[in-house]
Amino acid sequence: MQGSSLVPSNKLDEAIQLWRDTVLPSVQQQKGFRSVRLLVDRKNGKIASLGLWETEADFQATVEWNQKPIANFASLFVTPPEVGGYEVVVEV
Repeated sequence: MQGSSLVPSNKLDEAIQLWRDTVLPSVQQQKGFRSVRLLVDRKNGKIASLGLWETEADFQATVEWNQKPIANFASLFVTPPEVGGYEVVVEV
């Protein structure tokens, strides 16, 4: 799963802390969770998360679950988050 959005540069640290405090502990308990990363481009105000799930079904269930945590960030986003998925074809 991948999601990204724009956040004002003066709100990036707040968004990072909110993600650590609310999203991370909860996402780690989701069925099929393998790993997650939070990526930040401070220069351009971009923030993205990248998660890996055991199955497509686990991913889809997490997309539905993720709607509530994303709502916690609404006041920080300049643009609505883009959420999508990719199939892992090579992993090292």
